[in-house]
Amino acid sequence: MTISSAQPTRAPRAETVPVAAPPRKRRRAGKEALAGYAFLSPWLLGFLLLTAGPMLASLYLSFTSYNLFTSPKWIGVENYADLAGDPQFRQSVKVTLIYVLVGTPIKLMAALAIAMLLNAPRKGQGFYRSAFYAPSLIGASVSIAIVWRAMFIDDGIVDRLGRGVGLEAGGWVGNPSFTMPMFILLATWQFGAPMVIFLAGLKQVPAELYEAASVDGAGPVRKFVSITLPMLSPVIFFNLLLETINAFQVFASALIISNGTGGPAGSTLFYTLYLYQRGFEDFRMGYASAMAWVLVAVVGIITAIFFKTSNAWVHYGGESK
Repeated sequence: MTISSAQPTRAPRAETVPVAAPPRKRRRAGKEALAGYAFLSPWLLGFLLLTAGPMLASLYLSFTSYNLFTSPKWIGVENYADLAGDPQFRQSVKVTLIYVLVGTPIKLMAALAIAMLLNAPRKGQGFYRSAFYAPSLIGASVSIAIVWRAMFIDDGIVDRLGRGVGLEAGGWVGNPSFTMPMFILLATWQFGAPMVIFLAGLKQVPAELYEAASVDGAGPVRKFVSITLPMLSPVIFFNLLLETINAFQVFASALIISNGTGGPAGSTLFYTLYLYQRGFEDFRMGYASAMAWVLVAVVGIITAIFFKTSNAWVHYGGESK
């Protein structure tokens, strides 16, 4: 006798039919989206008219010969080719790179050192924090540049103090050997912004790590190298990136202190100052636009390198490296 087993039949799957939102909800969502775009519209208009538009216009002008008084004339990459053979352009690149490579680390080291001092509890802590941050509130203003020039000119207060210790500079402003240290000193003096960021980062370092290191016999240097620096690496990365970009854009102090000449002997001919000279003194707007886009490209490449190499030395909480 043959016994046949019947296969159980599977019920067909019911297709899920999307349920349309009620008309009232759709209208409400549309109104909310419209309100959001309305609030964003001032920023969008500002970005398009004051940032994106001028940037695209300058990109076009960088391929033209334009002097503000005649129509732009298309010349291709001639402006970019002329940059390579311009000795003043090379000098401005040299001055700016020295300022960035030397001034930025000194400023960050000063900011970190003061932040560590202010992190320790003491009387009048709020006053000291405000006092050290105050120079950064002024920023790289014209007034500060004028005061700085008056302090460092021949027979200025700094020159007179220098004579008292046997340092005959003859005025830092007029001495090519002292102009760059003067600008680096000005930048370092305004370390308040990175100092505050470092101070916030130090507050996030767990005290238990230092206590455990003390039990193991670690000294202050060992604690700094093994605990403070790794825990602060994201903050160091942020400050380093931000201050590097800012250093490439130094302009007001260079313009005022050198009277717009870039002297003496081209020692204060920063990149942005030379760009200003070509654009607004010689009216070579096409050439100046090409310089501006070279600067944008360089800063973009440096930023990409920072982010690419950050995986090797930046340690975020919860990550194991």
